[in-house]
Amino acid sequence: MNDDDPDLSEALDTVERYLLGDAPSLTSIEVCERAGVPLEAAQELWRLLGFPHQPDDAVAFTPADVQALEYTRDLVELGVLSPERQAALVRTWGRSFARLAEWQTRLLTDVALESPDPVLQVADLASEVLPRVEALQGYVWRRHLASAGNRLMASDAAGSDTARLAVVFVDIVGFTSRSKELTESELVQWLEYFEAECSGLVVDHGGRVIKNIGDEVLFVADDAAAAADAALIMTARGSDPHDDFPEVRAGLAYGDVVSRLGDVFGPTVNVASRLTSVARPGSVVIDSGAHDALTGDMKDPEDPEDSGDAEDPDEREHAGFSFRRMRRTSVKGYSRLQSWALRRSGS
Repeated sequence: MNDDDPDLSEALDTVERYLLGDAPSLTSIEVCERAGVPLEAAQELWRLLGFPHQPDDAVAFTPADVQALEYTRDLVELGVLSPERQAALVRTWGRSFARLAEWQTRLLTDVALESPDPVLQVADLASEVLPRVEALQGYVWRRHLASAGNRLMASDAAGSDTARLAVVFVDIVGFTSRSKELTESELVQWLEYFEAECSGLVVDHGGRVIKNIGDEVLFVADDAAAAADAALIMTARGSDPHDDFPEVRAGLAYGDVVSRLGDVFGPTVNVASRLTSVARPGSVVIDSGAHDALTGDMKDPEDPEDSGDAEDPDEREHAGFSFRRMRRTSVKGYSRLQSWALRRSGS
């Protein structure tokens, strides 16, 4: 498909008019005047969303842009978007939708190129596919809102950004060497398979995937036992030569976690990441907080290096899990981190 093709240009104009609600007919100054929003505020909003800068006299906007600014002004006046919240929220919107749009555009382009008449297919996709995609996005968003609301109301952390969670990093072993053996399309398929399988396992165990970071998945769960079970399934599958799931290692920590704009922060997250780096292929390594939660022991939740009772045995079993105390480890930020290798009882 060549952008210099006049037929394609006309088709792309049709798609743009559909997406924007109309052909561009307004400048940024005119948009701001109609919405009653200062130009500087609108420009900052568009910048946070990741939109390219437009000269003041460029006719690049539509009535939909006016309505969007009016909605933003309303949210500010209602107290939902304070100056402190606005920048972070809008920036997150921009990043999330930019990534989603990039992926969807690639998908729809591939579909169009498979058609005998790609130009006609582009226009058809705009009228047939995009409305359904938009409706599904709204449905998924509402379902996640309901789920997040139920979790918040059921927790003791309502009104707070901090909650006690199990945090797990799962890392593919030997990713660099394996990726060199694959073509670009094979690498994409392999990673998508890994992400899909991890996501399914996490959801089945009541957890939530926070993000995929190349060859690594970060997920959280309210229940430490459920998180441990999911991690053990992943490492077991990766160690099975008859399973296509890649060999992995995992680090699990349990404690207070700060959740913000879909991401998680704090010492518990840092510890889980550090444990992953010291875990052997096919193993799950846990911290004192997770050991606590899984065995019922009481230790200091504020100290990730606390090993608890010095008389604890080096190996023990509890509630279907087996724990082997590891030598204290020095990792970035923690000079003497106590950890345990986690297995299933009897393994």
